[in-house]
Amino acid sequence: MRKYIKMYNLTAEEEKILRKLNTPSKIQDFLNKLKINFEENGETCMSPRKVLRERKAHCIEGAFLAAFCLKLAGKKPLVVDLKTTRDDFEHVICVFKENGKWGAISKTNHAVLRYREPVYNSIRELVMSFFHEYFDNKGRKTLRSFSMPINLDSFGSSWVTSEEELWEMHDALDKEKHHKILTLKQVWNLRKADKIEIEAGKIVEYKK
Repeated sequence: MRKYIKMYNLTAEEEKILRKLNTPSKIQDFLNKLKINFEENGETCMSPRKVLRERKAHCIEGAFLAAFCLKLAGKKPLVVDLKTTRDDFEHVICVFKENGKWGAISKTNHAVLRYREPVYNSIRELVMSFFHEYFDNKGRKTLRSFSMPINLDSFGSSWVTSEEELWEMHDALDKEKHHKILTLKQVWNLRKADKIEIEAGKIVEYKK
């Protein structure tokens, strides 16, 4: 990790925090302790430095921080973008590979769409583990497509400690090629989530 301290101009306090986040499980535990970013003062896309300072994050901000932590631990900083129907919120996860299997780190305020153990054979298989719990408040299942892993190294290094919002990275993920997971016929035949599932979906970790 020492070589990255100078490269990213990390402060002593940042180094102290990040040095401990050297496994996917520890990174997930840390993200869970961060408050959800409700964007009270407008939309944000904060850098890892700002997330550490503000002690809050939403999904893409958490994914960027998680990916950076994995890079410091010697893994590739990879994220996957999940697209939904227009009337639901998209989601970004940080993915990693262990012993040939894929897993995911995820920042969310809900009881589902969370951490995934590295037991999945492919990115599609990993993404599909989110499908049945990805529904809106009317029970309509809304997940529609996903990107392949995007290596954040392709954006250089300044994003890690940027004081500006990372909208260019956000937009680049949105424009990345996405793979559909349903045919039109399958969409029409989707069954809504049960009432008890909808009620369970209302559980949140942090209240606004």
